[in-house]
Amino acid sequence: MRSLFSIALVLLVVLMITVEASMKKREKGKEPKADAECSEWQYGKCVPNSGDCGTGIREASCNEQTKKTKCKVPCNWKKDFGADCKYKFGRWAECDTTTGTRSRSGTLKKALFNAECQSTIKVSKPCTPKTPKPKGGEKKKGKGKEN
Repeated sequence: MRSLFSIALVLLVVLMITVEASMKKREKGKEPKADAECSEWQYGKCVPNSGDCGTGIREASCNEQTKKTKCKVPCNWKKDFGADCKYKFGRWAECDTTTGTRSRSGTLKKALFNAECQSTIKVSKPCTPKTPKPKGGEKKKGKGKEN
């Protein structure tokens, strides 16, 4: 009877040590969440690590707390209105011959990270000269069957 009691006691101690070790592991992996304390984070612009696009860092602040998060600036973003402002654009207008540009307007669809965005914007680009393509008038030599 004494041996049965000793075995049960040893098993109980081993079980308690295992449970305590797993609890410490969980607590070690978790950092205190500062986000829960603050609800009004103010995010800055994404600043690329090198150049004007690619991976970078965005700073956020709330009260006296600050944090840095990883971000990415697409390399095809429009610098006039930033990468955090997403717009829905209409069709390109016809080419304006006086300025040599064509334009289109966009309305704000989404502002990421509380970015300050314009509600509507207008963008323009140079007109591309249209070169007429030959329409079957000439036959290319060396391809297909000849009569």
